[in-house]
Amino acid sequence: MEVLDIHSLGKAVLWTTFAITFALGMVMQKTGFCTMGAISDVFIISSWNRLRQWFLAIGVAILGFTFLAHLGLIDSLKTIYTSNKFLWLSTIVGSILFGMGMVLASGCGSKTLVRIGGGNLKSVIVFMVLGLTAYMTLRGFLGVIRINTLDTVFITFASPQDLPSLLSAPLGMARANLHLALGLIIGIAFIAYALADKAFRTAENIFAGISVGLAITAVWWVSGSLGHLAEDPNTLEEVFLLTNSGKMESLSFVAPYAYSLDWLMMYSDTSKVLTIGIVAVVGMILGSAVVAVMTKSFRWESFHNSEDTANHLVGAALMGFGGVTALGCTVGQGLSGISTLALGSLLALPGFIFGGYLGVRYLQMRLAPNPCS
Repeated sequence: MEVLDIHSLGKAVLWTTFAITFALGMVMQKTGFCTMGAISDVFIISSWNRLRQWFLAIGVAILGFTFLAHLGLIDSLKTIYTSNKFLWLSTIVGSILFGMGMVLASGCGSKTLVRIGGGNLKSVIVFMVLGLTAYMTLRGFLGVIRINTLDTVFITFASPQDLPSLLSAPLGMARANLHLALGLIIGIAFIAYALADKAFRTAENIFAGISVGLAITAVWWVSGSLGHLAEDPNTLEEVFLLTNSGKMESLSFVAPYAYSLDWLMMYSDTSKVLTIGIVAVVGMILGSAVVAVMTKSFRWESFHNSEDTANHLVGAALMGFGGVTALGCTVGQGLSGISTLALGSLLALPGFIFGGYLGVRYLQMRLAPNPCS
């Protein structure tokens, strides 16, 4: 394959990613899909609908990833989630901090992009603070602290940390067959739970969950199949085109914030190129903006007071540090990661929920009347 062909293929990868995330931004703006909202709805108004949307998306993403792997379209072990190094402490701490932060900042990474598209100026500030904090946690002084503290506590497995790899030997099954079986069982279980409640089974709820799950699956295919070269003619090594990690990626919205800011600030540096993560950020914002304008829901919104400002600043910082430390956000670990059946992702999910609960409880406490006043 000539260099020109690789360049054309790279453009196809980016444009396809943009189309997928543009559509996803439209869906999230229209349906109100929000992982932070899902958690707060459960604890504040006892509504499980948006949590079921999230779980339906998880089930669809698991089935999608499983079938892509079973059909040989992607290699399920070539992601950042399936390494044999299980950073359990980083995952627990990071996911809890991220969960708290997304409540304080009025939304997770994906919701922040959707809110920006709807005219929310608070989310613009969250974007910048989250991105800067994420960059410092990736490569700055927070990264040094993370690596020398939380990341020193881990378990090294003899195999990748996804469930099919961990269980294939004890169960005496070929990994590929076990992956198909577990993917079907776990994926269908999430979908069945979501659809079990009759009140949830509205066209909008089902559309939201299925659309988000399919978007995760589609980006796995883009990075793992469309953009995969078994041998780069320049380096003679395997390559996944235009991924920041150098491995197969799907959607995540923490590290891509940092890479987006880096690309914007260092644009004149020709080594800085658009990647799947950066283009996904742009696609989400623009897709959301189109729906907001079309439905006449676009409106400028700013901070209400100093405490509101402080909450969003602290929340954004917690998401930036927590998301990188946990190897992903509620979309990165809570959808893309879980679709791989990685142990770390399965551990992060309850961490996000518990962190979200702590954030909700904090805000409730702040809003409660003071009996001494």
